[in-house]
Amino acid sequence: MQRIFLKSSLVAIGSVAASLLIVVTVIPALGGVVDGNAWLMTVLCPLAISWPASAFTFWQADRLGRAHRALSLAHAELADAHRQLSERARRDAMTGLLNRESLFAELDGTRGRSDRGVLLLIDADHFKKINDGFGHLVGDEALLAIAAAIVRAVRGRDIVGRIGGEEFAAFVTDATEHEAATIAEQIRREVETVRFEVSGAGRIPLTVSIGAAICAEEASVSDLMRAADRRLYTAKRAGRNRVIFDEGLPAAA
Repeated sequence: MQRIFLKSSLVAIGSVAASLLIVVTVIPALGGVVDGNAWLMTVLCPLAISWPASAFTFWQADRLGRAHRALSLAHAELADAHRQLSERARRDAMTGLLNRESLFAELDGTRGRSDRGVLLLIDADHFKKINDGFGHLVGDEALLAIAAAIVRAVRGRDIVGRIGGEEFAAFVTDATEHEAATIAEQIRREVETVRFEVSGAGRIPLTVSIGAAICAEEASVSDLMRAADRRLYTAKRAGRNRVIFDEGLPAAA
């Protein structure tokens, strides 16, 4: 408010100065004489008109500016909330990994950019025994531990998601078979070394079986999923806690 008063006062002083300049130059040039009342009107009229008018104008401009800033802030908060909601919609509610739909969408995008990469399907071994023996809350904690182990093992640019239940997927982007095999084995070891303990039962072993499908030229995401799924079941039948790249050939155990 003080700023508005000051700016209005400056405008009023300017108006008075302009009025005086006009009076002392124009009136004598026209043959007139400026008397006491003329001088008084020359000062009072600009003050009476310009100060209230300019104060109102500056007040309105200040209100408009504050409203614009508030609107900009609200817009930024709304955009941030929308980004957070969009990101939350892409994530599995429990593990924070990509959910099934978002994972497949990412895989589609990656397949469009490069043919190099390996899809890993990761399934928790004997998970039903954990749920049946200790309850679903303990089972959820086990899934969180497995998800964290997977994230530790992969690289930052790899794509990781939860397909559903106790099954996860990781797409090792722009990698050779050897590089992907190393990462898959690292995932297996990370899970195996997790110290998952349950009160009254001690440590419960966690392991995963992993089936890997190497990207072939023109292979779709469905093709990769089917190939990785076949290898995953091969790993399960071969005794679990292992990685299978080629059916019947365990890369690690």
